[in-house]
Amino acid sequence: MRASERRAAERRRTGRRSADDREHDRGQATAEMAAVVPTLALLVSVLIWGLLAAGAQIQCMDAARAAARAAARAEPPGVAVAAARSVAPEGAKVRVEREGERVRVRVTARSTGPGPLSVGVRGEAVAHVEDGVPGR
Repeated sequence: MRASERRAAERRRTGRRSADDREHDRGQATAEMAAVVPTLALLVSVLIWGLLAAGAQIQCMDAARAAARAAARAEPPGVAVAAARSVAPEGAKVRVEREGERVRVRVTARSTGPGPLSVGVRGEAVAHVEDGVPGR
């Protein structure tokens, strides 16, 4: 009977592992940890990136709403754009259009992220021009 077979038989008989078996498994936890830690780091990075992209999307929506409200109250176009830029992500583009009795505002931006990981986000809001506003 070979040594490995003897150890296996002894393990089945007693339910305990021998010193040789424990020595053979030495370092296995370190190897498993070396595979798990980078995977967890990557997962956390992806989650943070997703949260940043979602935050930029929410900022674009809030900026579009703020500008649409200002434009519906007949504020000058510069005031509506300034209202949007105060809430929008850095570098956002704001477009205000009047469509009859409605005002449409579109805000587009790039989310925070390295190079190709930055994604385009946008927000759009439409408001009805308030009564008593000139040009209605």
